[in-house]
Amino acid sequence: MASKLPLRAKLAFWYGTIVAATLLAYGLYTYLSVSNELHKNLDASISKVVNALDIVISRNQNDIQQIKPKQNYRKVQDKFALLRELEEMRFVGPIRPTVQREKFVEEDLGEVWAEVFEHILLNPKDFFVQIADTNNHIVWRSQNLQNDTLPTLLGFMTVNRIDTVFVPARDRDSIIQLSMEVPHTLKIDSILTTTTVMGTDIRLLIKRTNQAVISVGYILKDLRTTLQKLFMIQIIALPFILLISIVGGWILSSYSLKPIDVIIQTADEITEKNLSRRLPEINTNDEVGHLTRTLNNMISRLEQSFTQIKKFAADASHELRTPLTILQGELEIALHSKKTPEEYEEVLISALEEVSRLSNVVESILELSRAETGQIAINLKMDNISKIVEEVAEDISIIAEQKQIQIDKQIEPNIFVPIDSLRIHQALINLLDNATKYSRQGGVVWIKLYKDTDYAIITVEDNGIGIPKEDLNNIFDRMYRAKKNEKSGIKGYGIGLSIVKWIVEAHQGTIEVESEVNKFTRFTIKLPINPEEN
Repeated sequence: MASKLPLRAKLAFWYGTIVAATLLAYGLYTYLSVSNELHKNLDASISKVVNALDIVISRNQNDIQQIKPKQNYRKVQDKFALLRELEEMRFVGPIRPTVQREKFVEEDLGEVWAEVFEHILLNPKDFFVQIADTNNHIVWRSQNLQNDTLPTLLGFMTVNRIDTVFVPARDRDSIIQLSMEVPHTLKIDSILTTTTVMGTDIRLLIKRTNQAVISVGYILKDLRTTLQKLFMIQIIALPFILLISIVGGWILSSYSLKPIDVIIQTADEITEKNLSRRLPEINTNDEVGHLTRTLNNMISRLEQSFTQIKKFAADASHELRTPLTILQGELEIALHSKKTPEEYEEVLISALEEVSRLSNVVESILELSRAETGQIAINLKMDNISKIVEEVAEDISIIAEQKQIQIDKQIEPNIFVPIDSLRIHQALINLLDNATKYSRQGGVVWIKLYKDTDYAIITVEDNGIGIPKEDLNNIFDRMYRAKKNEKSGIKGYGIGLSIVKWIVEAHQGTIEVESEVNKFTRFTIKLPINPEEN
C-alpha cells in the first residue's frame, strides 16, 4: 500500500514517524528522569528530617542531664520531655518553650534545625511523624495521624530481600543499614519503603537510633500529581506536535518536489520532434539541480544521436543512390540500344565498378556497426610495427605516383608493440589514402614513426587542402564529410576515419588531428607499449 503513495506522502509519513518516535523516546526519558529525581530528592529530604529529629532528641537528653544531673528519673521519659511538651501545646495552645528548649533550638541547632523543628513537629502538613522508644513503644506521633499509627520495625524484623523495596545503593548513607543474620535473611536497622496510612500512599523511613525509633512518612499525592501533570502535558502535546510535524513535512516535501513536477511535465512534452527543448535550469547545487543538469545533458546527447542517425541515413541513401542511379542508367541504355561487343563490355565494366562501390559502402557500414557493438575481436600480439608502417608506405606510394605526390618516410626500426597487425594496417591505409586523396598534385605526404617511454607514435601529415576548424570535432563521426570536401568533388563515404578511430581506441590508444585550411593536416596516433599498465 505504501509503495502506491506519492513521494511527498511517503516523505511526510516517514518524517512524522521519525518525529513521533523521537518525541516518544524524549517524553519517556523526561518522565522517568523527573520521576527518579523527585523520588531521590524526596528520600534525601525524609532522611534529613529523620536526622534532624534524632539530633533534637539526642541534644534534648543531653540538655536535661546537664540541668538535673542528680535527680533519679527514667531516661526514657526524660529524653522525650520535649515531645511531651509538644503534646501539651496541642491542648493549651502555643506556649513559650522552656529555657532549656529555647536555648537548644536557637543556639545549638541553629536556624536550619529550628526551621525543621517548627515546620515538621509543630505543623507537619504533608509529613507523618512518629517516635517510639528503643522497645518500639510509641511515645509521640504527629497530630495529623489522628488515631492511626505508622508501622514500626517490629513488622520488618526479618524479611527476605525481595519483600522490601530499598533505595539505590548510592542513597543508602545514613538511611539503610543492614546486617546479615542468616543467609537470605536480613535484620533491619533502618528501612525506606512505600506503604499506605489512612488510605494514603506515603514514602516511609523508619530508623533505629541510640535514643529512639523514628518514623517519618511523606504523602506521595503531590509528587504523583506533579508526575501526572507532566504525563498529561506530554500526552496532550504529542498529537499536536505530531500533527504540526506531519503538516510541515507535507508542505516542505511539496515545496521541495515542486521542481520535480516541472521536470516531469516538461519531460513529457519532449519528443523526437522537439529534442532541442531543455528542462528548466535550477540554479542550485542540490540533488534537484544535479538531476536537471544531468537530464539536460542526456537530452543533448540524444539530440546529437538523432541528428547523426538522420544525417547517416541521408548520407547513406545519397551514397547508395548515386551508384544505383548510374548502374540503372547504364543498364537501361544497354537494353534499349544496339551496341558493339566492346561497348557492352565497357557498360559491364562500369556497372561492376558501381556494384563494387556499393559493396564497399555497405561493408564499411556493417563493419563499423559490428565494431561498435563489440562483435569484432581485436587479437593483440607483440609485432614489429616499424615493418607494418614500411609496408603501408610502399603500398600507398603506387597511388601517390599517379598524382606525382612524394612519400617522405622517417621510420624508427624495430619498434615492437602489442597490436592486431591487420587492423593497424587497415587504419594506416585509410589515413595515407586520405592524405594522398586530399593533397594537391606534386604535394608531399610525411609518415613518421618513433617511440617514447610509454608509446609508439605515428604521424601522417600532408600539405593539401586542409580541414576547416569548425569540422575538426566531427570528422571522426560516421558518414561525416567536411563541406569543403563535398564541394571539391572528391569521392568518399565519411566512414574511413570512424573506422580508424575505433581501431586505435580498441588498442587503448588515442588519435588526434591538427589542420589549417590550404596549409596542412596532421594525424597523430599513440599506441601504448604496455597496454595493461596504461
